[in-house]
Amino acid sequence: MKITYQDTKQGVMEIVPETLDDLWHLSHIIEEGDILSSKTTRRIQDTTGDKLRSDRGVKKTFTIGVNVESISFHMFTGKLRATGSIVSGPEDLIPLGSHHTIEIKFNVPIKIKKEKWSRWVLKRVKQAVAASKKLSAIIIAIEDNVADLGLIRQFGLEYYGPIIGNVSGKRIIDKNRNKAIEEFYEKIAKSITKFEQIQNIIIAGPGFAKNNFKDYLDSKYPEIAKIAILESTGAGGRAGIHEILKKGIVEKLTSENRIAIEMSAINQILEEIAKSNQNIAYGKKETIAAANAGAIESLLILDTNVKNPEIEKIMDLVENMNGKVMVISSQHDGGKQLESLGGMAAILRYPVK
Repeated sequence: MKITYQDTKQGVMEIVPETLDDLWHLSHIIEEGDILSSKTTRRIQDTTGDKLRSDRGVKKTFTIGVNVESISFHMFTGKLRATGSIVSGPEDLIPLGSHHTIEIKFNVPIKIKKEKWSRWVLKRVKQAVAASKKLSAIIIAIEDNVADLGLIRQFGLEYYGPIIGNVSGKRIIDKNRNKAIEEFYEKIAKSITKFEQIQNIIIAGPGFAKNNFKDYLDSKYPEIAKIAILESTGAGGRAGIHEILKKGIVEKLTSENRIAIEMSAINQILEEIAKSNQNIAYGKKETIAAANAGAIESLLILDTNVKNPEIEKIMDLVENMNGKVMVISSQHDGGKQLESLGGMAAILRYPVK
């Protein structure tokens, strides 16, 4: 993510999204009531009265501004859309007040105007800019002739694959089996090289395939092999990827890994709840009461709640009393568990009655 223009007095910031993570961040930065401006393409109909029945109009590209009413991010399609009423644009082409959806795309600047940029939103923008293009880790779960990749991004876990090889079973006599294995490993390696700035690679699986693939990387792709480690799991595929996440291995490899850190924080809360620890608060009512009492040491907030002005005040209050605040992504299992606890929870300095 890049910031190409900023006017704090006018509350305007122009941002260029570059990655899927950037779109995820923007889905939480853009709020209802913001004025969002960007280039868009619309099919303009001929209104002269001479158009043919089959005439579908002409596509024209121009800058349009909408007063945002809703925003949606679809993780699996990678699309971010903002819908609202049109407040600016060429009036000869579009009627002001009509509704339009802007699709926010990679490398296309968008201008966001807010009445107020809260400290938490600005903090999120800063984090997104700093972490742009970084991929915290890739987990490769390999078993026999199938490999699944788990891409650890800021918004959570993204799957890539499966990558399938044409490798026959061990009991089947095939003189070309070794060649097929090499071709399979090469497909996996080529898939890895598509991603930039990978910090860590974890090669996992239940059998010897992971070891053999690591040997292949050592021989053919030594630079990739340098950042790769081996881990055993009870299963391959997505189950193997989740097993690695639960072990906390990714968290040990990099402190920048958001998903592993967040899942670890949620697990700590759940473990203390199971022990009936009195130094835990969860749910909106209980957590807000603990914040007002100055008792919160560490506060966990679901990202979908951050836009709530009441919650924002609680976050500021906790930080002003030297507490820590962690915003948890709703896109992974840990976030869903926090949602089931009411969207917020806290570790306390002392019990609050």
